[in-house]
Amino acid sequence: MEESNLDSYIRIQVSADKLSAYLTFSRLNDEFQCLPEQLERYVRSHGVLYGLRLDVIGQIAKNPIVYYKEQTLIAQGEPVREGKDGSIKMVHDMELEPDHRPVELQDGKVDFKEIVQLKNVKRGQLVAERMEPQLGLPGKTVTGEELPPKAGKQARIKAGKNVVLNGDQSALYSAIDGLVTMTDKDKINVFPVYEVNGDVDYRTGNIDFVGTVVIRGNVLTGFKVKASGDIRVVGGVEGAELESEGSIEITGGILASNKGLVKAGKNVKSSFIQDGNVVAGEDVLVGQSIMHSHVRAGRSVICLGSKGLIVGGSVQAGDLVKARTIGNTMATVTAIEVGVKPEYRQELGELRSKIKSLMDSLDKTDKALVLLDQLASLGQLTPDKMALRIKLTATKRQSQLEMDETRERILDIERTLENAESAKVDVLSTVYGGTKIVIGRYTRFVKDSAARVSFRFSEGDIVLLPYY
Repeated sequence: MEESNLDSYIRIQVSADKLSAYLTFSRLNDEFQCLPEQLERYVRSHGVLYGLRLDVIGQIAKNPIVYYKEQTLIAQGEPVREGKDGSIKMVHDMELEPDHRPVELQDGKVDFKEIVQLKNVKRGQLVAERMEPQLGLPGKTVTGEELPPKAGKQARIKAGKNVVLNGDQSALYSAIDGLVTMTDKDKINVFPVYEVNGDVDYRTGNIDFVGTVVIRGNVLTGFKVKASGDIRVVGGVEGAELESEGSIEITGGILASNKGLVKAGKNVKSSFIQDGNVVAGEDVLVGQSIMHSHVRAGRSVICLGSKGLIVGGSVQAGDLVKARTIGNTMATVTAIEVGVKPEYRQELGELRSKIKSLMDSLDKTDKALVLLDQLASLGQLTPDKMALRIKLTATKRQSQLEMDETRERILDIERTLENAESAKVDVLSTVYGGTKIVIGRYTRFVKDSAARVSFRFSEGDIVLLPYY
């Protein structure tokens, strides 16, 4: 059959992105005969030049009836490969190591002073440098056109305090001798270091420092440590208040007796938390156990040491709670909540209390206005009562405005509670009865223990899936 006659049998279609070409039959009869070479030339004559699947074209020519009712891919282009995004390379590794242990000396003793490895830099030293994005690989359409590669996104160094960017903003240098610290929104700072060689007690008093604080001892009940940078505690923390704009790392654990607060703008890392209150803007990383505590994290709570136990109290995280064991055989009530930033849950409770208070106030105002309106209708409204009536009317208007704004904010937060599909609770070993799982606005009570499971939100309910 002449190639010109193939038009009455075959259609060649090229996809909109020109990365695929397809052959379809418009009709087929006994007169259709075609050699593989003829069909290839026909396809090329229709502008399909690259990525030809010659084996498929040959099979169509030899056995067209098999492909008669199909749209068959006969050419595949090469898509553009995305470039790699740029990144920021730090002179120190800023990740908290969950399994970092103290150094054991030759005589078998443990040197806790060596566990805090400070990320110190000298004035003028390089702190961070920008790694350029990489160009991707070019592509090619089935029609033979080159597709230019795409570069990754350029990274940006976020300069904080006591650091200097070079002219093209590709490198960051320290302006002082100090400690490299990441604060909220990934700003890179160098803070001076205040070091306490012992406990925070009556000898040192409370600490409020515009930098990083290193305590080579314990922080005792009732004392406060506040830092613009990080806080590192080699010992333990009792019922004290620790507040950091960066991260807090506690080697000896938190034993708080339900007093005090440990609050960090970024991460909190501790070997254990017992009867404590902990708040982190990003992650809470615990080596051994979280027992009868209230823990809130903007992103995740990870408890994966050899015990990896969460029991009692409440643990809240924006995205993920991950532990080896949750609850115990005594069915101790343990609440795990994910799917919304913990501060939103707290705000929601406060807003609902405010609504109740405003409604009570409006009710009292309405009753007073009814009495004043009755006096006005009888012509018995004295000047002081008239002034009170005007004041109460203004108060009512203001309360209604506050009520509307509060209800709107409640709706905003409830909408975020609905968007919890990526949130999850992972249990590597066992979750026991008595555990309450909350994802977004949905709740599930665990009645029977289960092993190696993941709680997820799906189609309006919390489902239990195997953990891999």
